[in-house]
Amino acid sequence: RKAAQTNKDIIVFCGVKFMAETAKILNPTKTVLLPSEKAGCSLAASITAADVRALKRKFPGVPVVSYVNTYADVKAESDICCTSSNAIAVVQSLKSDRVIFLPDEYLGGNVARELGWNIIFPEINSTAKHAKNAKEEEELNLSDLSGLRGKTMIGWRGRCEVHEKFTVKDIKAVRQQFPEVVILAHPECSPEVVAASDFSGSTGAMIRYVEQSKAPQYLLLTECAMGDNIAAANPDKEMLRLCSVRCPHMNQITLEDTLDALKLERYVIEVPEEIRQRAYQAVERMIAIG
Repeated sequence: RKAAQTNKDIIVFCGVKFMAETAKILNPTKTVLLPSEKAGCSLAASITAADVRALKRKFPGVPVVSYVNTYADVKAESDICCTSSNAIAVVQSLKSDRVIFLPDEYLGGNVARELGWNIIFPEINSTAKHAKNAKEEEELNLSDLSGLRGKTMIGWRGRCEVHEKFTVKDIKAVRQQFPEVVILAHPECSPEVVAASDFSGSTGAMIRYVEQSKAPQYLLLTECAMGDNIAAANPDKEMLRLCSVRCPHMNQITLEDTLDALKLERYVIEVPEEIRQRAYQAVERMIAIG
């Protein structure tokens, strides 16, 4: 939202590439800089535009929801994007009994569980990605929707390499040592981890929970730097950390690289206009839902 509203000529995005791309999608006349070319994302890299097109051929007419943690070409193939905070509202807004939800396996599973939907994970082989028409698709013997019963989410097996590390075993160990701890899990954690936690929500929801709660001690199952930030804002509350769990991609962004980005105006993020326009529609629909 801030990227879309700024009147500055240059945006330096101290995040990962898909975030900087989204800023460019929303504000194409601005120069968007990413301080490090190495700031990628395992989740965004788990799916390609060709994968999405193959799914759309396999399940024609089914709306596509893409998590905002995707690259611009994937957003361009989608009907609407979502965040972890509005994913349920986005799926409900489509008023469809079947939705393709990409690419986070765990976020999709948690949304499906919350809504009482089924979730399936179809296989898309390399040949299917390059099928050009319905007849060719049929010849590849790809399944259709005839076998699905009830409201069904069609998911993808992408994962965040940070959130997938948290386990129910971790939760049990922490509870044994700290019986009064309140455990909050990001919905990119597995459904089993979410079910074993006291609360699950987006980054913003977790921040609000801690600020409004009177419990003295918390464990946040998300990227450890977030726990550091919340601890600084809530000095009267203790934040337990599993601090070996940090995002290697976000950690690529340093103060030195940010200064170089400002001095040298590097690394410039470009999104082809045809892709940007289609991705913009999906992002705008997401923003309209809130």
